Amino acid sequence: MKNKNQRPTGHNPGKTLGRLLLTMFRLYRFRLLFVLILILLSAFANVRGSLFLQTVIDQYITPMIGSSNPDFSGLLKAVMMMAGIYVVGIVAGLIYNLMMVTISEGTQKKIRDQMFEHLESLPIRYFDTNSDGNIMSHFTNDTDTLRQMISQSIPSLLLAMVTFVAVFIAMLSLSIPLTIFVIFSVSLMFFVIRFVANRSGKYFGAQQRDLGQVNGYIEEMMHGQKVVKIFNHEEKVIDDFDVLNDELQSSATKANANANQLMPIMMNLLNIQYVLVAIIGGLLSVYGVSILSVGMIASFLQLSRSLNGPISQISQQINFVIMALAGAERIFELLDEEPESDDGYVTLVNATETNGVLSESVDRTGIWAWKHPHDDGHVTYTKLTGDVVFEDVDFGYEPNKMVLHDINLYAEPGQKVAFVGATGAGKTTITNLINRFYDIQDGKIRYDGINIQKIKKHSLRRSLGIVLQDTHLFTGTIHENIRYGKLNATDDEVVEAAKLANADWFIRHLPNGYETVITGDGEGLSQGQRQLLAIARAAIADPPVMILDEATSSIDTRTERIVQEGMDKLMEGRTVFVIAHRLSTIQNSSVIMVMDHGRIIERGDHDSLLAEKGMYYQLYTGKVELD
Repeated sequence: MKNKNQRPTGHNPGKTLGRLLLTMFRLYRFRLLFVLILILLSAFANVRGSLFLQTVIDQYITPMIGSSNPDFSGLLKAVMMMAGIYVVGIVAGLIYNLMMVTISEGTQKKIRDQMFEHLESLPIRYFDTNSDGNIMSHFTNDTDTLRQMISQSIPSLLLAMVTFVAVFIAMLSLSIPLTIFVIFSVSLMFFVIRFVANRSGKYFGAQQRDLGQVNGYIEEMMHGQKVVKIFNHEEKVIDDFDVLNDELQSSATKANANANQLMPIMMNLLNIQYVLVAIIGGLLSVYGVSILSVGMIASFLQLSRSLNGPISQISQQINFVIMALAGAERIFELLDEEPESDDGYVTLVNATETNGVLSESVDRTGIWAWKHPHDDGHVTYTKLTGDVVFEDVDFGYEPNKMVLHDINLYAEPGQKVAFVGATGAGKTTITNLINRFYDIQDGKIRYDGINIQKIKKHSLRRSLGIVLQDTHLFTGTIHENIRYGKLNATDDEVVEAAKLANADWFIRHLPNGYETVITGDGEGLSQGQRQLLAIARAAIADPPVMILDEATSSIDTRTERIVQEGMDKLMEGRTVFVIAHRLSTIQNSSVIMVMDHGRIIERGDHDSLLAEKGMYYQLYTGKVELD
């Protein structure tokens, strides 16, 4: 459930923020510069409005006090001018907020694209150690936290900083002593903001991590509902969920409790500052310490209020920023995962053969060859025949824990090689090594005489077809699911592959035939029908080597015969590796490997192994069960 190897989030918020801003700037540099200009206009309008108060009081209102014939024309012009400035500020604010929504959604799209593209490059080992729900949480919860920060928090913080600088300069022009007092009080406020933000950041990181764990557990239970109900474990999974949900509640409560303390504290400090500025300004004026008119004091109070606005914005938005940085940290952790390495240089190409000499072809010819460039510049071509050799292979999913020991096997072109043994004996591991889902610790695996570590993984896997016990079908038509094995296949090729797999008969009885849409991994189809579609998908790829991983273990005997006929047609003329659950399906194998605890303990054909009366004989006669 929990991935103990997961790094804690939020360990470098400054770096994370810089990386996120750089991503935004690369995508929208000109729009962001325009937004900055609009923010400057908005800040100018705000500060100019505060300074206007001094002009109104000292130049227009004070002279008219006691006047028998006051002239309001100058005041009216000044008010109209300020109204125009305020309108510019309002329009600027409206435009940059709308633009930031576009930038926010575009940035999220780009990040999701980058994550999905990178996800496709990660090794199988990553998916072994991270739950599907936790991975999904990167695309949903973590990405969604960026929306508030980019569309609202970042422009608000920029406006706050610009306004803060402008207001500070305006304050200095009015009264240096009052400005010094304001600097002292603002410093205290920023100290409070930093203290609370650091505490909140730690808990917001834990909240995002715990949310991923909860999502992962929910998805796991959704997939396993049948198993849960069969064993009557509803109460147990509820208890386990409560534990995870309690951890999420605890981290979320601590994060938000710390964050929610900030606004009340800041508002009270700002109110105290406002009162003290008024008192100190009045005292300075009364005792003549500083020349301050009534208009200057009023303007300074308004500037102080304007300065409070940026501080309030910072304290209000900092929570969203902290939460978003926790999500962004997890996103960048995914993007920083090492992609699957591939140092191979031998590639698979279409070829033609003339007088025994192979040459590369741009067209599909039905002949494949390994293109092998050499250090001296010349290129050799080796015909793809499906000859697979394991030489003294040792392997462990963890370096200090070997699961395969000294594996030696030889699969010649056209042979059917079967593996039997108890669960955990290492059967599936061997087929995973042929695909290079994992790399071996010792020994060599050769494919047509070439060390598979020299073969590009894309080319290697292109030459292999796999039919697994747990069939995965994609949402889409049956036609599209079969064509997944060869994306440029024609309609006729799809039908021929289905016929070869014995799937055509049941497809045509479906309401819309090949255009029938399947969802939920093949809901509405039987296990046997799903398996036939998987065989058709492998058949249309026309690979020279096939891997059948217990492909008939979960279907009934009658359906098994239909599926087996399809597989027999698929296996014809190919090198085939079969992991057997039912020994009746492998009696015609060229060679049968009996495995136990990661070692091959017996090998031979069906008759010779029965004659030896060893482990295979005991398995076949039922004296020993496979599991």
